[in-house]
Amino acid sequence: MGRTELKAAAKINLTLDILGKRPDGYHEVEMVMQAIELHDVVAIEETAGGIDVSTNHPGLPGGPANIAYRAALLIKEEYGIKSGIKINITKNIPLAAGLAGGSTDAAAVLKGLNSLWELGLSYEQLLARAAQIGSDVAFCIRGGTALARGRGEIIIPLPDGPELWLVLVKPPLEVSTAEIYRKYNPARVTGRPDTQRMISAVKQGDQEAIAGSLANVLESVTLPEYPVVGLVRERLEKAGVQRALMSGSGPTVFGITHNRDQAEKIAGVLRKELQGMFVEVSRTLPAGSRN
Repeated sequence: MGRTELKAAAKINLTLDILGKRPDGYHEVEMVMQAIELHDVVAIEETAGGIDVSTNHPGLPGGPANIAYRAALLIKEEYGIKSGIKINITKNIPLAAGLAGGSTDAAAVLKGLNSLWELGLSYEQLLARAAQIGSDVAFCIRGGTALARGRGEIIIPLPDGPELWLVLVKPPLEVSTAEIYRKYNPARVTGRPDTQRMISAVKQGDQEAIAGSLANVLESVTLPEYPVVGLVRERLEKAGVQRALMSGSGPTVFGITHNRDQAEKIAGVLRKELQGMFVEVSRTLPAGSRN
């Protein structure tokens, strides 16, 4: 019986734009996504039969409702594999945080089973299966920096940007991505991302330009619905980050700092001021990184 263990990296959105509503009910998005060092640990072990998912987080379901379970089921059914699989997820990424915590676990399961069962799936073949599971899973297969289009499943790789040190802050609430997208109204957006400007900044390795190009249209929904998210963003910027932005549909906000020392200093201050909130220092990761 084989076993493998993978680090499943979280992501942030450097930009997030919505181009319109699709016939299938999803929104057409365009976003620059970035993998970060914060990660879950996904251990996968072959068993006699069935699929068993366990986690260290009491609020996370372990059965078919878990996206990692669905990833394993997809592979087992497609390849008619009789042996079972036991998946244990050590959660470090907060739930419902806008950081792709579930999607990255599912991506790790796809990659882990591809290796464990020697399926020989190419990167493109893994992306195709990831798209069947969830919108962010395809990006999490690749990691690094990428432009995501469609409903998030079309991944256009970008060169690795400069290493950015970040401070992440998540208020003690969970935000429904589906609810935020449902309430999105383009008329309420006051500033849209300049996606090409962000791509150019990434390619040039220009941290100042990256910080200056941060934009997320979903802030127009989440900040009025959950004012604490806006307060966290303001507090990060007051603490000295170059710029702060909400990731995904929130509620996590990240701030870009000049270096690790500044990030640690700001995080230390905010942990005292924002007790009860998740405050973490992280950094961006290049494509293919194992953390």
